[in-house]
Amino acid sequence: MYYYSEYESPVGVLTVASDGAAVCGLWLEGQKYHGATVPEALVRDDSAAGFSELRAWLDGYFAGNRPAIEDVPLAPRGSDFQQAVWRKLIDIPYGELATYGSIAQALKEERGKASALAVGGAVGHNPLSIIIPCHRVVGADGSLTGYAGGLARKMWLFEHEGVDAGGLYLPRRGTAL
Repeated sequence: MYYYSEYESPVGVLTVASDGAAVCGLWLEGQKYHGATVPEALVRDDSAAGFSELRAWLDGYFAGNRPAIEDVPLAPRGSDFQQAVWRKLIDIPYGELATYGSIAQALKEERGKASALAVGGAVGHNPLSIIIPCHRVVGADGSLTGYAGGLARKMWLFEHEGVDAGGLYLPRRGTAL
């Protein structure tokens, strides 16, 4: 059985999900692929496993702290490749950015192959938005592409984390719009 709760945040209502042992989802309201990794209907339970730790993490994060991801029991559901990409996202420090290409290159060195396009697909399907920081990934040319939660929220998170967004730009077309 899978459980959910909600969290009021400065970027809107967040839906959080638990598989009964750990947090398996955190989606922004209206986010693309919202709830897609949960294989069955969610049942409301504000005290499900992992929710108290997640709330404490989110409280700290939105208060301007930099809480450790290890403080929350996480169990994102995805393919082996997606899991590998999500582990790379966790390694991106607060206030810093990575590109799809740099993540693909790191995965090539570990796994033998990966493309920026495949990395983009895995980043876009990240089921633990904010805590697994997919918002910290941009195009190699500085394009703010690929945030399923929307570009306004991505920019808010950048500002909140102290990212220097001076060399970044909004794409004229694409999936991020």
